[in-house]
Amino acid sequence: MERELDGVAAVSDRGLRHHRNEDAFDIAVTALPEPDGTAVVAVVCDGVSSATRPDEASAAAAARGKASVLAALEAGGDGRQAMHDAVLAAGEAVAGLVDGPSPDHNAPACTYVAALCTGGIVTVSWVGDSRAYWVPDDRTSKAERLTEDDSWAERMIAVGLMSRDEAYADERAHAITGWLGADALEVDPHTVSFRPEEPGVVVVCTDGLWNYAESAAALASVLPPDARTRPLDCARTLLDFALEGGGHDNITVAVMAFPPQPVRPPSIP
Repeated sequence: MERELDGVAAVSDRGLRHHRNEDAFDIAVTALPEPDGTAVVAVVCDGVSSATRPDEASAAAAARGKASVLAALEAGGDGRQAMHDAVLAAGEAVAGLVDGPSPDHNAPACTYVAALCTGGIVTVSWVGDSRAYWVPDDRTSKAERLTEDDSWAERMIAVGLMSRDEAYADERAHAITGWLGADALEVDPHTVSFRPEEPGVVVVCTDGLWNYAESAAALASVLPPDARTRPLDCARTLLDFALEGGGHDNITVAVMAFPPQPVRPPSIP
């Protein structure tokens, strides 16, 4: 699956080893009153394979998250708060998929990551281990990972029990410690904002991609030089890179240009 709008594009692929795609994405571009101008949103979700109906969970979270952000922004809300609240709304959508008397038993679940570009600011919110990266046009500048995984490996690193190499070599490395779903004890969204000083792209993706380019520098080395002006071609390049690396998981990636392209507001009769 793929979709392209002005300044943002996303692709999703089943990969080479799975019988279905349990990832989902949604993207949107809308015009807002000045000084914010254009708002671009990209949401990417990865269904938890060990849960029931993970594909439905990721699809519900992506759709609800995007809709929540747009509704808040169009009502004049703050972007950072809108992104935080969208994670909670997405969590409610996934929790609502429970079918049966035991909502805490193997309930539909997924990860969530979203990026918003508006008013010269990039805001990212997430739960789980899907990621967002910043890659400037000038590749001599530093690319950065914008998210920290809710995962066993990152927890071991954070408390100093293992080095990064040791933690990610462990078979428990990718066990997630945060997700959306009825059996999530508490949804605690992470939200960060920053103001880029130069043009570039935000890459939002599932681990089906970043497993093959874990660091920001490694991911940046794969991006074509015209990533910002041709986001769909960039997303396809990253997808092909993951497939050529083995494609062991579903792969979803969204590429968002910064600064966003101006969008003319709809005319009002």
